[in-house]
Amino acid sequence: MALARARRERGIDYWPGFVDALSTLILGIVFLLSVFVIVQFFLSQEVTGKDTALQRLNAQLAQLTEMLSLEKVGKANLEDTLSSLRANLALAETERDRLKGVNEGLASGGSRAAELAAQLDAQKGVTGRALAQVELLNQQIAALRRQLAAIEASLEASEAKGKEAQTRIADLGQRLNLALAQRVQELSRFRSEFFGRLRAILGNRPDIRVVGDRFVFQSEVFFDAGAAVVRPEGRAELDKLATALLELEKQIPGDVAWVLRVDGHTDIRPIASAAYPSNWELSAARAISVVQYLIQKGISPQRLVAAGFGEFQPLEAGQTEDAYRRNRRIELKLTER
Repeated sequence: MALARARRERGIDYWPGFVDALSTLILGIVFLLSVFVIVQFFLSQEVTGKDTALQRLNAQLAQLTEMLSLEKVGKANLEDTLSSLRANLALAETERDRLKGVNEGLASGGSRAAELAAQLDAQKGVTGRALAQVELLNQQIAALRRQLAAIEASLEASEAKGKEAQTRIADLGQRLNLALAQRVQELSRFRSEFFGRLRAILGNRPDIRVVGDRFVFQSEVFFDAGAAVVRPEGRAELDKLATALLELEKQIPGDVAWVLRVDGHTDIRPIASAAYPSNWELSAARAISVVQYLIQKGISPQRLVAAGFGEFQPLEAGQTEDAYRRNRRIELKLTER
């Protein structure tokens, strides 16, 4: 009974199950992204092949259409010739009948009748050849129509497959957007935890504040005026920052593409020193100094980005000492790579 009471007081440890579920979810997302990339590659290859086949079929269709037009023109000419020959045949038959009547009455017209009969036989031969050509053209037109029907069926099948592929690509795109949105939410959660931890470590100092999704340090915390070498007091603050960042680096999964961006900013007053000819060089050098110090403290270089903005991204307009002080700053932003 004492053992059972001890188990009830200890409670149930849900943490291992939560870690297993989170690992399974991340592996599933990675698997879905891999499947989407593979499927998108094969679908792109298939759509490219279908587009090539469709262009080739369109070219064949245009060629066959031109041939059909030529055949139709030839058929029309042959039909006109056939009509003319039939009219001539009718006239010849009429003339033959008339000549036969004359031949019965006039023996002297026998030679003329024989000549007309020979002409009639010749006309019949020409008519037969024309009819054979017309029949051949009809067969060719029928074959062309069958080819056109097959091509149209192939085009319809290709269009149906293309629409299906587009639908599948759109569905995979929606899944990818959903997965990316989940990753963004996950990174936002880690960013909130990181900033919350920094607030707890650094405390409520007037020269350190949060602006939107960035942690803003006044330049005087780390650097002397016109210099880019980290002061001893600034190193102490960067040590706190490095501690929080090392803990965060252990918690964020390795497949989440995140970086800590260090931005250097100056006021609008020109510097024009020998070491730093412009505020561009000064702001970039300060950001690089912070990054190099964090690397010395064990932060992975792949997780750090240094950027210099000079005086071109001020927080406060104006030319007062307070505006100058607020615009001279180092900003930290946890973002995607």
